[in-house]
Amino acid sequence: MKNFIKSALLLACGAVVFTACSDDMEHNPTIQHPDTFVLNTPAYATSLVDLATSTSIPFTWSQPAYGFPAVATYQVQISANNTWTKDIQDGEVDAHKKSVGDYKTFSQEYTTTKAELLSADIATALEQITHYAPNTVPATQKVYVRVRAAFAGDTIFSNTITVNVAPYYVELKDAAPAEWYLIGSCIGNGTWNNNGAANVGSSMVPLYMIDGQEYDRKTGTGKISYTDYFPANGAFKLIKEPGSWDKQIDYDKFTNVSGNSRYDKSSDGNLIIKTAGYYTVTVDTKNETASIEPYTGTPTQHAAVFLAGDYNSWNVMSAGMSPVSTFTGAENHNWTTTVTFNADGEFKFSDGTVYWGGSDFPYGTASTIGGKNKYSAGTYTVFFNDITGQFYFIAAEN
Repeated sequence: MKNFIKSALLLACGAVVFTACSDDMEHNPTIQHPDTFVLNTPAYATSLVDLATSTSIPFTWSQPAYGFPAVATYQVQISANNTWTKDIQDGEVDAHKKSVGDYKTFSQEYTTTKAELLSADIATALEQITHYAPNTVPATQKVYVRVRAAFAGDTIFSNTITVNVAPYYVELKDAAPAEWYLIGSCIGNGTWNNNGAANVGSSMVPLYMIDGQEYDRKTGTGKISYTDYFPANGAFKLIKEPGSWDKQIDYDKFTNVSGNSRYDKSSDGNLIIKTAGYYTVTVDTKNETASIEPYTGTPTQHAAVFLAGDYNSWNVMSAGMSPVSTFTGAENHNWTTTVTFNADGEFKFSDGTVYWGGSDFPYGTASTIGGKNKYSAGTYTVFFNDITGQFYFIAAEN
């Protein structure tokens, strides 16, 4: 009888242990490591999707077999030739600054098993991969699509499906560097005239891009600067858009002027220079703040500056630029002109004796030991600083 009771107790304990283990397996599953998962073939796969007239394209897939309802992160990838060796999102470019890669991973991340890609984003991705010229865009393009899943340190890919689309040409350009303009009693002609873009170069002056500074490819934000002579009691501020006072950088947005005896604040918020001299104003266009520092070099005064190049057969003296700073008491070191280049060519800045050149366009920093800069055909408003060598060719709007 005792042996029977012992056996019964052992069986009961075993059942409890087995049940506990079973429950543990249900609540603490072992993660499976699948190799792939299924991207569903959409009903429209056999049709032609016109990217120019459609808004978006949907995709759905099955969750990978992780052994439980895991929350994975998914991204859609496309290729124009079913090759997956180089992602253009890596940012590599060739000598012509064109993206290098045979597929693109879209930046949008999903935690559900569906996605909807904008047709315009697909068109842009195809342009980045194939580099169609405007007259070589095919009537139809087969697009290969797959989905990447990431979970618990593992990355796997779905099967590949194909979609037929009608692509179109997309002009691929980085955003131009974000610009701000100086205006004030010690800027340009000193009149504070802010009637619009026509005043750029007379009563307001753009800042220059800084050599070595990287500008955001999507927003153009970064740091820009301007170096010149500022007289005692000269007052100024910065504006974002010519013709508007809505966005400003005034005394309160300069990060290094408070408590500095060189600077003061006017009743309407302008920054006032208390000590005459040469200064460099630097603007952080991302954070919309600025700083100002005394320039410690010894500038050379140039009576005139010229823009010489292939466009005028290097006839230096025929291409005079106008001084930007013409306010009373100015010591000008910034120059401007408007020029039309009918064909691509080369240029340098010169005072008739000294030449400044380099390799960049439409903005950069020229030096007296630099070579000839190459320009592209077009009409430009040009600005040049003979202290720093900074220049900027602003293309005329069509």
